[in-house]
Amino acid sequence: MAATPGEQGLLGSSGEPLDRVYDLAMLDLDGVVYVGPEAVPGAPEHLAGVREDGMRIAFITNNASRPPAAVADHLRELGVESGPEDVVTSAQAAARVLVDRLGDGARVVVLGGEGLAEAVAEAGLTRVAVEDDAEAVVTGYGPEVRWGQIMRAAVRIRDGLWWVASNTDATFPTAFGVAPGHGVLVETLRRFTGVEPVVAGKPSRPLLDETVRRCGGRRPLMVGDRLDTDIEGAHVAGVDSLLVMTGVTGLAELVAAGPELRPTYLSADLRGLRTPHATPEMSGATASLAGWRAQVQDGVLTVDGTGEPDDWWRVVAAAAWRHLDAEGRPVTTDGVAPPR
Repeated sequence: MAATPGEQGLLGSSGEPLDRVYDLAMLDLDGVVYVGPEAVPGAPEHLAGVREDGMRIAFITNNASRPPAAVADHLRELGVESGPEDVVTSAQAAARVLVDRLGDGARVVVLGGEGLAEAVAEAGLTRVAVEDDAEAVVTGYGPEVRWGQIMRAAVRIRDGLWWVASNTDATFPTAFGVAPGHGVLVETLRRFTGVEPVVAGKPSRPLLDETVRRCGGRRPLMVGDRLDTDIEGAHVAGVDSLLVMTGVTGLAELVAAGPELRPTYLSADLRGLRTPHATPEMSGATASLAGWRAQVQDGVLTVDGTGEPDDWWRVVAAAAWRHLDAEGRPVTTDGVAPPR
């Protein structure tokens, strides 16, 4: 069976493949399943194998602008089997937060894209204009939202209208590059109103709770590439997590991760869902596993040996985190390069 990180905050272990231990994989999308317009190499094949092994898959995203059907269409174009029922968005989680507090039919101002409007309607809420009588306002990424609407909503929030934000992502990937995300608007509204919104997306827990509610799963596993949303969100929700190194987290971010950002498991890619996970053996400042050895001397990390990339990342994390916990500062990684 699986184990959570030990007393020293190191990685957990599983003698069985993770898709035999957990019954639901909650997968982040960008950096895990695809990067921009392309699938992560091997992701469609790995996920097909996970399904064959009997594990339920849910695709979860902080992006509140696209409806689940549009996300599922994109995944199928990349060769990943999916339907709208497999996709859960922060817009749906935000709508659930609203319904749980206000009840069916509540009047809600919606400032966001098509995905947010669809989620509000699906939940049985009544969408109203920004100047109309309302019980709450919900915000999300929406490039067509006008500044006049934002100003009116800001005044109403300051004056007491309850505010739910789909997410606080500072950036958003577009065809023309990384652009300001919904988090920039959230910060603007915070500064003006002095109000903290209820946040539905990762790292807050409503999105993970909504995924389990919709997709089932008595033993879910969060799978992501970002420490500060996916992995931190798993900690907040009290579920185990798998970090894959195909997205935004690199060596520098990994070695600097504090306990609240550390995954239960670590692998180079989604193949890690179908394999057992061993924990590196620690001897002082040295971590060893399956042919790899990572050592820290005078704050400098060195790695030698040979073996699988998954195990390289695991010994690096174990040695680096042991040093960080003991010394309070990350290791130096100059000259250390991950295996291909």
